[in-house]
Amino acid sequence: MQFTPLLSLFGNLEQLDTVRLNFNQESVNLMNIAIAFIMFGVALSIKPQHFKTLAFNPKPVLLGVIAQYILLPALTFVLVILLRPSTAVAMGMILVAACPGGNVSNLISSISKSNITLSVSLTAITTVMSLFMTPFNFAFWGGLYAKHSPLLVPITIDPVEMFRTVFLILGIPVILGMFVGMRFPKFARTVEKPVQSASIIFFIGFIVAALAGNFNLFLRYIHLIFFLVLIHNGLAFLGGYLLPKTLKISEINCRTISIETSIQNSGLGLALIFNPRIFPPELHLGGMAFIAAWWGIWHIVAGLLLAFYWRRRVITSAVMP
Repeated sequence: MQFTPLLSLFGNLEQLDTVRLNFNQESVNLMNIAIAFIMFGVALSIKPQHFKTLAFNPKPVLLGVIAQYILLPALTFVLVILLRPSTAVAMGMILVAACPGGNVSNLISSISKSNITLSVSLTAITTVMSLFMTPFNFAFWGGLYAKHSPLLVPITIDPVEMFRTVFLILGIPVILGMFVGMRFPKFARTVEKPVQSASIIFFIGFIVAALAGNFNLFLRYIHLIFFLVLIHNGLAFLGGYLLPKTLKISEINCRTISIETSIQNSGLGLALIFNPRIFPPELHLGGMAFIAAWWGIWHIVAGLLLAFYWRRRVITSAVMP
C-alpha cells in the first residue's frame, strides 16, 4: 500500500496490523462486564424527562445526535480518505466514530460547568440508539471506505452479530438500569452514585491493568498513532462545537455537544474488535485495537484539559437553547 506524504509523518502504520495486544478471553469477558456495569450505573439515572427533552427543547438534543452519529463518522471518513492509513487503522477510526458517547462525558461536562441535563440526555439517547446506529454506521462508512480504497484489503462484518454484541453489552444493562430506576426510584437514588463511582473506578482499574500488560507494546508503537488519534479526537471536539455554534445554539450547549461528540465509548469498540465472531483473528487487526485502546485513554486526557480550560472561561449568557 502507498502512503501519502502527510501520513509518512506517522511512520508505517501497517506494522501495527500483525501486533496482538495481550488480551485473552478472560480479559475480554472482564472488560465486557466492566462496560455492562458502567452502563447499568448510567441507566439508573436515566429518567423519562431525559427523553421528554426532545419535545420541550429539541434543537440542542437533535444537533447532539446529528454530531454524534452523522457528523463524526463523516469527518472520520474524510480524514481516512485524506490520510490513507492502513486498512486496520482506518477501520479502527471508523469503528470508534460509530460508537456511542461514553459516560465519562457526564463527568467532564460537570467539571467544565456545561449543561449536565443535556449531557445526560444525550448519553441516554445515543446509548439507546447505538443498538442500531453503531452496526449501521460501521457497515455504511466502512463499506464506503472500501469502495474508495480498492487497493486495500476489505474487512467485512456480520451486522447481526455486531447488533447482538452491542445489545448484550449495552442494551440489557441499560434496560435493567432503567427498569430499576423507574420501578424502585428510592433504591435507585440511594445506589446511583456509589454504583457509578464504583463502575468508573473498576473500569479505570481495568484500563490501567490492561495498559500495564501491554506497556512494552505501547512504548514501541505509540508514536505511530499518537498524533493520528490527537487529530481525530480534535476534529470531534471542533466539529461538535462548531455545528451548534453555527446554528446559534448557546455557548453552554455548544460546549456540552462538543464534549458528547468527542468522548466515545471506545471500550465498546474494543469489545467488538475482540469478538472473534465479528472480527476473526486471522484478519490481523492490531491497528484497530491500538486505535480504540489509545482513544480510550486520550479522550479522557483531552477532555479534562478542555474542561478545566472552559471552567475558567465564564459563560456570560447561558440562555437556552
